[in-house]
Order: sequence, then structure tokens, then C-alpha cells
Amino acid sequence: MNITVCIKRTPDTETRVRIAEDGVSIDSGGVKYIVSPYDEFAVEAALRMRDAAGEGAVTVVTLGEASAAEQLRSALAMGADKALLLEGQAGMDGLATARALATEIQGHDAPLVLFGVKAADDDAQQVGPMVATLLERPCVTAVGEFELNGTTARCHREVEGGTEVVDVDLPAVLTITKGAFEPRYASLKGIMAAKRKPLEQKAADVPASRVTLEALELPPARPDGRIVGEGPEAAAELVRLLREEAKVL
Repeated sequence: MNITVCIKRTPDTETRVRIAEDGVSIDSGGVKYIVSPYDEFAVEAALRMRDAAGEGAVTVVTLGEASAAEQLRSALAMGADKALLLEGQAGMDGLATARALATEIQGHDAPLVLFGVKAADDDAQQVGPMVATLLERPCVTAVGEFELNGTTARCHREVEGGTEVVDVDLPAVLTITKGAFEPRYASLKGIMAAKRKPLEQKAADVPASRVTLEALELPPARPDGRIVGEGPEAAAELVRLLREEAKVL
């Protein structure tokens, strides 16, 4: 089975983010970029499905600047077969991104398209379902585990109080969350092999963004903690402070 996985280049989740002087972007100096962690779950899922079938290819796709080739190489090192960089501006407008991806993916011979459930930077959870709608394919979101059975996929979604099981006909789009597909580490052999795997670059037709970023600001600094007392006697004072100062009660 051929599988297409859409990934995104995002700042490392452990990076200390600084706002640039323009007030609407981050200072990229010293920032390490990675494959968005939830997208790594999607890559791992695709690799396992391909390996279980014993045939097919995994293609990773991203929309972004030329520097995003580094993250595509990371996915190739994990075991993906080929990569495609759609060169264009991936902004805050999820629909514009989805349109650019859908235009490309509709020409792929891939009955299964995978996304991470969300990106680590904007947390929008929009692009996967939007691509599914544009391709007129069914979509199951927040899938922690799934199995393929011929022309169907059985998806398991963690919901409050249990697990929801959804059967969906292929071709389909799934967004993957943390669950059964813990990403593998790229081996030295895989890293070396990634340098020889095909990575195509082509210009993307990205619609004009309808979303404007007005400003970025860091959250306010947390006030220093304080001890209000010890033992049961402190309970009343703590409740008073939560009610009168923090105003959370």
C-alpha cells in the first residue's frame, strides 16, 4: 500500500522562544527545528503499515521554505521511501495550507493519507480534516491505533471513559495522536541511506492567506510562590487566598 504522510517543520518543543523585533514572528537565531512530534507518530504508523503489507511506499510531504528539506530528510532516515517539498509560505491560514496540499495529494496513488493530530506550534488541528474535505474522503481524527483490512481501516480513538472504534472505507485521511505508534529512532544506516533517497522540490500554489497575525506576546511572568502555613490550620487561609486574591473559587 502506498501512503502519503504530511509533516510540518516546527521549533523544538524545548526551545526557548523569543519574539523578533517586528513583534509578529519569532527570533529564529539559535532555534532548533524538528518534525512536529505528532507528525512523527504518523510517519511511524505509515512505516508499520508498509512493512506489514510487505509492499508499497511511504511518501512524506511538507509545505514550507527550502530549509524544511532537513525535516524531510529526518523522515527519510526513519524509513520513508521518498519525499516532496512544496516550496511556499505556510502561514496561519490552515485552509490555504490545506488547499496547497490537497492539490498535490489528489494526484498521488495513495489510498491512505496521514497527518499528526496537530502541529506543535499552532495547535490548530485543522489541516488534516480540511484536506480530507477537499479530497472528498472520509476522515477520522485523533487516532491512537488502527489496522488495515483490505479496503477498510479500523481506527481506535481514546475518548472519555473508553475507546471508540471507527471503521472507515479507503481512500481516507487519518490524523494520528500518541498511542501505539511510538516513533523509532533513525539508525546510522537509515541516516546514510536518507542522503540517497529521492527528495523532490517544486513550487506550490498557495492561496492568499485570509488570516492576519496582529502580534505575538509572551505570557506574563508567574509571581513567586509563598507558603501560607503548615498542616490543617493552613487550609482556611489557602481557601481565602484562592477566593479573594486568585479569584478561582
